[in-house]
Amino acid sequence: MGKKAPKAPKNQPQLTDGEIPVVGAREPCPCGSGRRYKACHGREAAHSVQQLVQRPFEGLPAEGDWVALRELVPAATVPLKLSEEALASANGEVPAVTLATVLPMAWPAMRREDGSIMLGLQTQTSSGDLSRDTGDALAQALAAEPGTPIPPRRPAPDAPRLQQLLDLDAPFEPTVHTGFDFWLEDPSAATGEVAASLEQANAAVIPTERLSSVDWAYWCAAPDKNHLRWVSPVSEEKLLDALARLAAAGEAGLGEGTRLVGSFRAHGLVVPVWDLPQTMTAEDCEKPAAEFAARLEAALARTEPLTPEERRARAGLVNRQVTLN
Repeated sequence: MGKKAPKAPKNQPQLTDGEIPVVGAREPCPCGSGRRYKACHGREAAHSVQQLVQRPFEGLPAEGDWVALRELVPAATVPLKLSEEALASANGEVPAVTLATVLPMAWPAMRREDGSIMLGLQTQTSSGDLSRDTGDALAQALAAEPGTPIPPRRPAPDAPRLQQLLDLDAPFEPTVHTGFDFWLEDPSAATGEVAASLEQANAAVIPTERLSSVDWAYWCAAPDKNHLRWVSPVSEEKLLDALARLAAAGEAGLGEGTRLVGSFRAHGLVVPVWDLPQTMTAEDCEKPAAEFAARLEAALARTEPLTPEERRARAGLVNRQVTLN
């Protein structure tokens, strides 16, 4: 015979409104039901995590740039244009909204003193849908008073997604920065701990540049070698076949001293990665990247089965592939 759930203490407060805090799975649920958290509100939380959206940025303009700003780029901003739905929720006001790779304290968003909104992308997620997490932060910022940071929270199942709140016809043009001065309206006025924190953050930034000759490709200068990381819109199986054909033919590089070292998956897209010599700048990558894009397009158009050598090259690429999320 199963055990009965323990009764809630008589004087325990009943949490009926707002978000239920997360506690240990076997602890009493903070809602006061008397049941363990895992059998009460923890069940809803577990369900939300299981509902993982593999491509949260699908349908947004420049999906690959969204992925890059979430996973690859340290410091970048993009001006965003709100949808009619979002404008309606802003009570007639049309604040300037800027997407940022990361905000101070990893805040999901902040409403600045001048009323403008900064929306963070590199944040903790809790719903299994990064678009819903970020959309919920934007919705909160639209309703917040100036000078208010938006703390993280678990969004409601019906919280708006980015695809609902943003104008999907507006251009998406990232600006990559060398530091985080964009956090402050007047960086030169920073003093004390704020100035020290900003200086420390700026010192840790890995130099990164966005290529102009091809879409969704980002060069970075790591301590020992440079890299090119290129987000691809092509389906994984088709892309791996094409890369294998090029690798087997010795055409997968970007010039002398470069090497296609593998790829990783991020938010439903594949990101091939090249090692580059330390002397190879972003500008040096522009022409080789454009030439590689033409070779890749031709390889993608081929439909014959892979040769044994191409299959071996493909297996090597798969073995070196990792998944970020």
